[in-house]
Amino acid sequence: MAACAGLAMLAAPSAAHDYKIGSIRVIHPWSRATPPVVPVAGGYLRLINLGEEPDRLLAVSSEIAEKVELHESTVTDGIARMRPLPGGLTINAGETVELKLGQAHIMFIKPIRPLKEGERFEATLLFEKAGSLMIEFMVQGMGAQPAGKSGHEGHGAPPQ
Repeated sequence: MAACAGLAMLAAPSAAHDYKIGSIRVIHPWSRATPPVVPVAGGYLRLINLGEEPDRLLAVSSEIAEKVELHESTVTDGIARMRPLPGGLTINAGETVELKLGQAHIMFIKPIRPLKEGERFEATLLFEKAGSLMIEFMVQGMGAQPAGKSGHEGHGAPPQ
């Protein structure tokens, strides 16, 4: 029994949906399934800077869409607005930044096909200091919400 538990613990990191490059940790990249005619899809994840200096997410690229941008959502005077973040997204030392619904997020513009629940697609994150990192986004159901307190149930536990 103990040997099985030990093997399960060894396998856990590969089952986790987390990535690391330099001092940056990327937790559970996900997107929602899309209907056939929707011209955009959102990408969400958590970034943790474990280092002692700030870093910046400069760009995201993926073959799943004609164009990919970092976006910020704001509400001013009751009006929701979305705009690109041309300078990227700063992750200060020791900080956790969550790209999530209604706030900063990744916008996949003109996906080449609808995203289907259960599939995964690749994207590359480009950080100013940490460099380039290939990740996979997990496509969740159309009504999917951010993961609960554990960070991303069923995909490994976030660092404490």
